[in-house]
Amino acid sequence: MSDSISSSLSIIADATSAPSVARSQGAGKAYQSVAQSAAIAVQDAADYLRNIETISSTAQGVALAQLLATGDAQYVQVLEQAQKMAVQAASAFRDVGSNAADVLKGFPTE
Repeated sequence: MSDSISSSLSIIADATSAPSVARSQGAGKAYQSVAQSAAIAVQDAADYLRNIETISSTAQGVALAQLLATGDAQYVQVLEQAQKMAVQAASAFRDVGSNAADVLKGFPTE
């Protein structure tokens, strides 16, 4: 019985400590780490986009109120700039997402 247990343990040890298993597990762990980093980058970009959208919509609301109150055309420029800011933030978000996906696609999994 003892020989059979020793033999089984030896087979398991050989199977789990083989270089190919270690490489495969290492590659999997590395891929998971890179995937998590990419996800965090996308989350950060989403937070940035959300914050810029808040600032942009607030600026637009104030500028529109001032435009209606005063009729001063300078507030039209403020509206345009606030809209551009939101568009640029959306573009940055798209770029971060695309770049994160490209990194993951190019990362070896084995």
